[in-house]
Amino acid sequence: MATGMDELHVVIGTGPLGMAVMEELLRKGKCVRMVNRSGQASVPSGVEVVKGDAVDGNSIGHACKGAAVIYHCAKAPYTEWPQKFPPIMNGIIDAAVREEAKVVYGDNLYMYGSKHRVLTEDVPNGATGHKGRTRAQMADVLLDAHHRGKVRAAIGRGADFYGPGVLESALGERIFKAALEGRAAEVLGNIDIPHTYLYIRDFAKGLVTLGAREEALGQIWHIPGAATITTRQIVNMVYEAAGRRPQFRIAPKLLVSLMGLFNANMKEIKETLYLFEKPFIVNTSKYEQAFGTDTTPHELAIAETLDWFKLYAKS
Repeated sequence: MATGMDELHVVIGTGPLGMAVMEELLRKGKCVRMVNRSGQASVPSGVEVVKGDAVDGNSIGHACKGAAVIYHCAKAPYTEWPQKFPPIMNGIIDAAVREEAKVVYGDNLYMYGSKHRVLTEDVPNGATGHKGRTRAQMADVLLDAHHRGKVRAAIGRGADFYGPGVLESALGERIFKAALEGRAAEVLGNIDIPHTYLYIRDFAKGLVTLGAREEALGQIWHIPGAATITTRQIVNMVYEAAGRRPQFRIAPKLLVSLMGLFNANMKEIKETLYLFEKPFIVNTSKYEQAFGTDTTPHELAIAETLDWFKLYAKS
């Protein structure tokens, strides 16, 4: 197997997180292959893009050939997680086993549920909705495979992220695009309680660190970012950076519930609305003590994100 700078790092998924991981790997001089179901993506020269479907053993096996580290950044349709996500995880594990590659899984925090104000890695899974239960199941499958000696793996969990390429998150185009256009930000829940938001490039940096450090394997890590503030504070920062007066349009819980009766995506949002109704604080001290802290201040992250949205508006 190749070592050092010759190692092949395979990123499954070319959405915002996958692309951010690619960029971080390139900054470190790594050899990168991107994998998605179309085999097409806009990437820098020197980055290979191949077609691979994680639920097809032959397809994903070919796409991961020669990998030293596989980064699971794949997405499933938001309304079909229980059906589509677990087979993706199983396919990636099988491909990693064949290549004797490490797996680094970019996870979220849905599995913890709504009972805890501050989230640490040892909080038990408490989600009652199908999205959170699916995330818990996938993480359990991967860690079980690691502890049985089938594959070497680490899980990096990130809070709600924002940044270049991020359109659909709570801090996506409904905030950044709206700010640039002078419209009201569309927000959920109580915007005056603490809520951890993570810059996507910090998330990627953390995942790449997990892929490089043997002591990360077999564990869950919360990826650190800038300080936790309220949703109102961070949205105010976005509008001020855009040179606009902050405006808010808050969707009432009842409206979200009613819309969920007719709109599948809104029904899914209703399941995780609790994330925005109570303090949502992610403790990242475990990662910081093991690997240090190298995060981006919100001010710089917001400026870089606004620059991306300006270019996106012109494309």
